Amino acid sequence: MSLGVVAIIGSPNVGKSTIFNRIVGRRRAIVDDQPGVTRDRLYENAEWLDRQFRIIDTGGIEIANRPFQEQIRIQAQIAIDEADVILFVVDGKKGLSDDDRMVAKMLYKCKKPVVLAVNKIDNNSMISNASEFYALGLGEPIPTSGEHGIGIGDILDKIVKQLPKKEEEDFGEAITFSIIGRPNVGKSSLVNALLKKERVIVSNIVGTTRDSIDTFFNRDGQDYVVIDTAGLKKRGKIYEAVDKYSMLRALAAVDRSEVVLLVINAEEGIIEQDKHVVSYAVENKKAIIIVVNKWDLVKKEQNTQSEFEKKIRKEFQFLEYAPIVFVSAKTSSKVDNIFAKIQQVHLAYDTHIATSLLNDVIQDAQVMNEAPDFNGGRLKIYFANQANSCPPTFVLFVNKPKYAHFSYLRYIENRLRDSFNLDGTPIEIVLRERV
Repeated sequence: MSLGVVAIIGSPNVGKSTIFNRIVGRRRAIVDDQPGVTRDRLYENAEWLDRQFRIIDTGGIEIANRPFQEQIRIQAQIAIDEADVILFVVDGKKGLSDDDRMVAKMLYKCKKPVVLAVNKIDNNSMISNASEFYALGLGEPIPTSGEHGIGIGDILDKIVKQLPKKEEEDFGEAITFSIIGRPNVGKSSLVNALLKKERVIVSNIVGTTRDSIDTFFNRDGQDYVVIDTAGLKKRGKIYEAVDKYSMLRALAAVDRSEVVLLVINAEEGIIEQDKHVVSYAVENKKAIIIVVNKWDLVKKEQNTQSEFEKKIRKEFQFLEYAPIVFVSAKTSSKVDNIFAKIQQVHLAYDTHIATSLLNDVIQDAQVMNEAPDFNGGRLKIYFANQANSCPPTFVLFVNKPKYAHFSYLRYIENRLRDSFNLDGTPIEIVLRERV
C-alpha cells in the first residue's frame, strides 16, 4: 500500500530536523545551528493513531543567496509537489520573517493542506508569540517545542486528519515486484525485456521515466504486477536533478512490492549509491534479487562472473541472502532467469514452517553449537514458532533475551536458511522471555 506523504518545510534554523526526529522517534536527521546543514531530503516512515505515513525533512528556504540555496529550493519544491500534507515550521522565538512570508507564498500556490507549527515555544509564557503567525493566512498556528516534545501530538492529530485515505491494492494471487536502481542502469529496458514489448519509454538519457506505471501480466500461468519506479511528470528546471527526486517514487514502489529487483550497471560496477538505493527495501524487509544488467558489455575473461559476484557479496554483506542474476536487458540475454528467481524468493518470502520442524532445527542447532556466555549468562532457547510470513518472522522463547549475542542469532538464522527454502527473503527473529 502506498503511504501518505508529509513534507516538513520552512526557512533555515527553525527546528525542522528536530521535529522530524521527534516524529520518527530517533535522531535520523542532522541537527545543527548552521543554516543550510540539511541540504538533501530525508525520508522516514512514521505512525500516529494507527495511521502510517512517510515524512520528508527538507533544507531551509531563504531569500538570501547562500551556498546550496538553489538546490535547497529545488528539493523543497519537489517535496511540496509530492506531499499530501505540508508541515510548515516557523520560529516562535525569532518571530515572523520575510523568509516565512516567501515560503507561505510557495504554499499558497500548491493548494495542499498545511499544518502550521510555531516551534521553540518552550514554556507557557511564550505561547502568545504564536499569534502573529495568523498573518500568514495558513490557519491556526500550533505552539510547539521540538526540543521538549511540546505540541507534537497536536501536530500529528491535525496531520492524520488531513491525509488522504489510501485503499489497499488487491492484485489477487499476482506476485508484485518493483525494479529499483540508480539512474541509467537500464530499469526501463529491463521492464520491456520482461514484458517482451515496448511498454515504457526507453532512453539512455538519465531520468526519462516520468510516470508511475503498474503493469499486470501473466507468464507461464503465473500472474505478475511489475511496479516501475518512475520520476515526476512535471516539466521545468527544478526536475533536472533526477537522482535527487526519483527516490520518493522508488520508495512508494518498494512499499507496494513483495519482491524488489535491485539493478546494477555491470559496466560501471558497484558504487556507494547502489547501497543507498536498496537500503529502504532492506529496512522494510522485502524479498530482494540483485540483477546485474548490461552484462553483454563487459569483456569476458576466465572467472569474470564469479569475481563480480565476489565483489557484490563483499560490498553488499547485508544482502548475503539475495540471489544474483546476470542479464542483458538490451539483448534479452538470460532475462527469463529472473522469473524463476522471482518465484523462488516469493515462495521463501511467503513460506510458513511447521512448528515441529522449526523446533527440531533450533534444538539441533543448540546441541551442535551452544550459545556463548554473554551479559552474565548463556542463552537457552526453549521453544520457537513462526509468528508471521512476508517476511518469515520467528519468535524464540528464551531464558533471558539479554544473553543473546548477535553472532549467535546470526548462527541461528544461518541454520534456518540451511534447513529451509529461505533464499532471497530477510528473516525476522524476535526474542521473548519465557515466564
